Amino acid sequence: MHVDLSGLRALVTGSTKGIGHAVAKKLAACGATVAVNGRRDEDVAEAIDSIQAAVPEAELFAAPGDAATARGIVAITQAAGAVDILVNNVGIFEVKDAFAIPDEDWQRMFETNVMSGVRLTRHYGPRMREKGFGRVVFVSSESGIQIPTEMIHYGFSKSADLALMRGFAQALADTGVTVNAVLPGPTRTEGVEAMFAADGRPMTAEGERAFIDEARPTSIIKRLIRPEEIADVVAFLVSHEGGAITGSPVRVDGGLVLSIT
Repeated sequence: MHVDLSGLRALVTGSTKGIGHAVAKKLAACGATVAVNGRRDEDVAEAIDSIQAAVPEAELFAAPGDAATARGIVAITQAAGAVDILVNNVGIFEVKDAFAIPDEDWQRMFETNVMSGVRLTRHYGPRMREKGFGRVVFVSSESGIQIPTEMIHYGFSKSADLALMRGFAQALADTGVTVNAVLPGPTRTEGVEAMFAADGRPMTAEGERAFIDEARPTSIIKRLIRPEEIADVVAFLVSHEGGAITGSPVRVDGGLVLSIT
């Protein structure tokens, strides 16, 4: 399904790579003007060039800044200006023993994965409400429901994203603004590829299947999800056609989560 986002302006945080990059490219291909965000100017420029090469008609501009800090959020919002679509995508993860996670790692996970979305939604939500239209999407994770033992601080942060999503959706009831979350399962991003390399695991279909069988055995599709598959769902949620969906966690997890609700 190809949705039409012509005339809409979007900000996708953490869009220089991974899921965020795929989302920015998809929204641009659907006609939105997209602000590309990353911490470093050169990474943002490179991402814009990459998207422009794939989507020649794309309307893109740079909104650099560190979404994990209050100062960075100010820089991002000043560069992005008014937006109709906000995708709170920026996030980090790491594998670490539950009892060896120091305070600073908990804080870093919270600031990046949670407070970035708080600050941006707090900024843009009232402005969208005034216009009578807006779309906010939090990129959460299946790990927010089935907490992974090997990275509980990450799971905690993604559970928090779900709470934020629901709370902000309720706060924006009857305004024309929707707030939702997507819950990807294990996805083939640069971070996951680096994790495979560090483990000496081949980045092949067989390697993916072995990882899924070991680490996420409840997956039904038995492979890593592609970032483009997440982007397709985000594009629908932010479209006019997705206007009846709000306050909802939308699973794009390959059937990994055991619950049917």
